[in-house]
Amino acid sequence: MATFLYKLGRLAFRRRHFVALIWVALLTLAGVGAASAPTAASSSFSIPGTEAQKAFDLLDERVPEASADGASARVVFKAPAGEKVTDPANKAEIQKTVSKLKSGSDQVASAADPFAAKVVSKDGTTAYASVTYKVTSMELTDGSRDALEKTTDEARDSGMTVEVGGDALQAMPHTGATEIIGIAVAAVVLVITFGSLVSAGLPLLTALIGVGIGVSSIAALASALDLGTTTSTLAMMIGLAVGIDYALFIVSRYRAELAEGREREDAAGRAVGTAGSAVVFAGLTVVIALVGLAVVNIPMLTKMGFAAAGTVAIAVLIALTMIPALLGYAGRKVTPTGEKGRLFGGRKKAAGAGPAEGNAPANGSAPAKGSAPAKENLGTRWARFVVRRPVAVLLLGVLGLGAAALPVSQLELGLPDDGAQPTSTTQRKAYDLIADGFGPGYNGPLMVVTDLKGVDDAKGEAAAVQKKIAGLDDVLTVSPPQLNKAGDTAMISVVPSSKPSGTETEDLVHAIRGEAKDVKADSGAEVMVTGTTAMNIDVSEKLNDALIPYLALVVGLAFLLLIVVFRSVLVPLKAALGFLLSVLAALGAVVAVFQWGWLGSLFGVEQTGPIMSMMPIFMVGVVFGLAMDYEVFLVTRMREAYVHGESPHEAIVTGFKHGARVVSAAAVIMIAVFAGFIGSSEQMVKMIGFGLAIAVFFDAFIVRMALVPAVLALLGRKAWWLPRWLDRSLPNVDVEGEGLRTPADQGDPDEKRELVRV
Repeated sequence: MATFLYKLGRLAFRRRHFVALIWVALLTLAGVGAASAPTAASSSFSIPGTEAQKAFDLLDERVPEASADGASARVVFKAPAGEKVTDPANKAEIQKTVSKLKSGSDQVASAADPFAAKVVSKDGTTAYASVTYKVTSMELTDGSRDALEKTTDEARDSGMTVEVGGDALQAMPHTGATEIIGIAVAAVVLVITFGSLVSAGLPLLTALIGVGIGVSSIAALASALDLGTTTSTLAMMIGLAVGIDYALFIVSRYRAELAEGREREDAAGRAVGTAGSAVVFAGLTVVIALVGLAVVNIPMLTKMGFAAAGTVAIAVLIALTMIPALLGYAGRKVTPTGEKGRLFGGRKKAAGAGPAEGNAPANGSAPAKGSAPAKENLGTRWARFVVRRPVAVLLLGVLGLGAAALPVSQLELGLPDDGAQPTSTTQRKAYDLIADGFGPGYNGPLMVVTDLKGVDDAKGEAAAVQKKIAGLDDVLTVSPPQLNKAGDTAMISVVPSSKPSGTETEDLVHAIRGEAKDVKADSGAEVMVTGTTAMNIDVSEKLNDALIPYLALVVGLAFLLLIVVFRSVLVPLKAALGFLLSVLAALGAVVAVFQWGWLGSLFGVEQTGPIMSMMPIFMVGVVFGLAMDYEVFLVTRMREAYVHGESPHEAIVTGFKHGARVVSAAAVIMIAVFAGFIGSSEQMVKMIGFGLAIAVFFDAFIVRMALVPAVLALLGRKAWWLPRWLDRSLPNVDVEGEGLRTPADQGDPDEKRELVRV
């Protein structure tokens, strides 16, 4: 592989005009496609194999006029202080508003008068009108949303408080200035790392091009593939982070090759052949983790994973081709390692000058006699410290991550509802008004669907089901059963006493389903619980059930991949165990901030509650891929030194000498990019941004920078052990670039011979 990528890097360097033209053309094509495509709304949930989805499908078949999976809005009215909604003026205004809601759009299926539906609070100060639509929130037109907003705005002119909840007015997430701050931090880190504006600008430029192509392609295909806004946000988040990192590693290796005295074209080829090999395998681990989300069998999550994986693949291809092409354009403006550009006080070396300070000559020989010894960098000094005290470093790191992971024992999972929205949104205000006026359960009523086909006394059986449900704990109200025209399907609305995301509501859903088994055994009627709340509960359970199979698949495939890369069994095993430590610690931090509220105000958490149910499986997937990035980049340099003859301890120090600063910079960049999404208005995006940022911090600076060298130091040569039969059967991918070494790289074979008298 190293030889192929070496040729590819040299080709891209020489044919830079052609390579640049291809990527610019792809960016233009994707941009035009995105501009001409219809805007995507938030993705709708479809959860195959769950009871809630089965009930939705039954209602679509038997009661199509009910629009069971259609968008909904709940318009809440609160009378001014000292008044009631039943006062003649307020009542007339509410009924007028309901009429406007009915006629405001041809997509409206129904709008219920709160007085006829008897949804007025006991104190008479609050009422709400339920509006249902014929289409899903994905298919709802801007005209329908505008009509809803206009009607409620006009109702506010009467002096009443009017707010709208439900998915009809889906709040579009925004990230604000923090995303820009994340990119700015990345730019500063790159400038400090390279000491040159040109060198720092290359990773940013290529990452933005890659993300531009990826996100624009998602926008172009969003309508056709039912991709939601969160899909492009995730792709941008991951694509930007890995795009900068991959380019950073190749540019850094290019500067190191220049410092060893190589010609620029050869240096570009060798950078792509060595660091580029690591980029390919690091990218593959990320792609495996993201594509593996399909195991969960939740279409929205699968699409998010595939879209983000596509963006990562683009980032890898750009790093392998666009970076060497841009290095060709930059010429001498990209300086060797150890030199700074003119803007940072650096000077060009005199002609014939040797390698930059701190870098060995190309042939690996010792510095010339009388030359100043190279000054050890911080990475080298840290590696020597860890090698001397591996047990202490290992224990301290494991105990620290273990302490951070303790909150995971109190993890509560659920899906966010309107109660998790920012307090400034109309959805959150409507949620609070209903909770105060009627009770928290009214924000998430359950729909019990009874299939009565083949039952002798359909009405009597439906009434019996209603009576059984009414006798359960945590039930506030139960509506009389409503039968369809054919009389073979009944719908019962159940309002719990607790909030939709509460554990009591989840217990009630399971209790109803427990009673359903007895009903089916007695009469043959099938009772199913559905609605948004029940759907969220089913999603959470499905994600929990899929976590272990997903973890086994992703870690297993990546383990096999890393065996090929490192030609070792213990190194991949150590990498996987370290990842588990970092992801558990990161989940513990998420629980502490978003569930317990620790430092919540610092991160803009306005409402604590259960952790998003897809967070554990999502973090396992994404963080595993990103964690393997640092493992590959850092340990391949150690492997390279070991293969070239250094002792295990020397190889650790050499790996840190060349890789620690770059890996640290890459981690800081990735943390900055992810942290930029903490400013999002959407709780899901905010939680993902925080979780990924803290996970990268734990994994890069504790696991990879401390635990990895400590374990390798303890294992010694055993770390690189591989059974002979496995060694013979594995393909030789040559990540270390052994195939690129020339006789000059090996040094003079006569150099170590001593002169003797004859």
